[in-house]
Amino acid sequence: MRLNVAKGPYAHVEEQQWIYRIALSMLKGIGPVNARNLVAYCGGVEPIFSDRKLKNTLAKVPGIGPKLIASITDKKVLAAAEKELVYVRKHKLRMHFYLDADFPRRLKQAEDAPVILFADGNADFEAEHMVSIVGTRTPTEEGKRLCVELVQGLKECNATIVSGLAYGIDIVAHRHALRNGLPTIGCVAHGLDKLYPGDHAGTAKEMVKHGALVSELPSGSSFAPGNFPARNRVIAGLSDCTIVVESGPKGGSLITADIASSYDREVFAFPGRPTDPRSEGCNKLIQQNKAALITNAQDVITMMEWMPKKKKAPVQAALFAELMPDEQTLVDIIKAQGSAHIDDLCVRSKWAQGKVAGLLLNMEFNGVVRSLPGKVYQLN
Repeated sequence: MRLNVAKGPYAHVEEQQWIYRIALSMLKGIGPVNARNLVAYCGGVEPIFSDRKLKNTLAKVPGIGPKLIASITDKKVLAAAEKELVYVRKHKLRMHFYLDADFPRRLKQAEDAPVILFADGNADFEAEHMVSIVGTRTPTEEGKRLCVELVQGLKECNATIVSGLAYGIDIVAHRHALRNGLPTIGCVAHGLDKLYPGDHAGTAKEMVKHGALVSELPSGSSFAPGNFPARNRVIAGLSDCTIVVESGPKGGSLITADIASSYDREVFAFPGRPTDPRSEGCNKLIQQNKAALITNAQDVITMMEWMPKKKKAPVQAALFAELMPDEQTLVDIIKAQGSAHIDDLCVRSKWAQGKVAGLLLNMEFNGVVRSLPGKVYQLN
């Protein structure tokens, strides 16, 4: 069955293609990294679900064994994906696929980024400054005050505030972003058909108007402990930096900080009294040089070099007249998107990853492109 092609932001992609994309994200046992490998080896998303000789191809994909092959070739996933697309259209959700130009560029730099990000709202994922604020679910009054003042101070650079909509520091950050007229994005660990915790429904409704709720999970997804660490990587990946306000010796905020560090993003933490258990995590991050010590928003703005800058005279774009035809093809793809993942370049050029990697390496030596974390490339 084919759904009618809808007008709007997805009109350039047939509905059947969206069904394949959603199905890719729903494959049991296939995480984002393996999903990317599948697309690269199969030459696109559609062949994964339409190639009759797929099992022969899958046997060559690293990390894909008989059990996963059975999951991939199970036709039930297409029916589930079609049902999900109906839900998405009915509720006017946005979908961002990892190979599309509208996939959040910061998140695209993460090798384990979601295949699809579902969003309810109108947040600009390419805002100039994106800041994640996380912390304990049981903050002290001092911790709440620090969070409120931090958000107020970040108004100076018009930051978009990202957090997890949880109790404690998360909800304080979201609510005070709204009060200060800052966009705010809530990353949840379930499908967008539900909300946890329910106490935050009023705030979530306002966030949809002045930001967004996002998830990589389809509607109907069950609550599972593993969803929360996965959600934390989205929080870290969407942002330029992560700030831990208060944290015990263990918890989701420390996981988010570790993930942010692994993505080469800046991590900041407020110090606390050595005897306060809710400052133990922050103090440890600072002590181990995993986070820079801050005391206010101005410290963040200064360290991130977000102070107002003098306008510079426009620089003429470099002309790459000596490029070989194949190199020019890759340059044109990167130029059209602003940046591109190596998997995206393989799919759009229809070349093997080895060839694309060789061309990129040569162009990097010649100063034509530069590599970013997560096998993402930009023009110099």
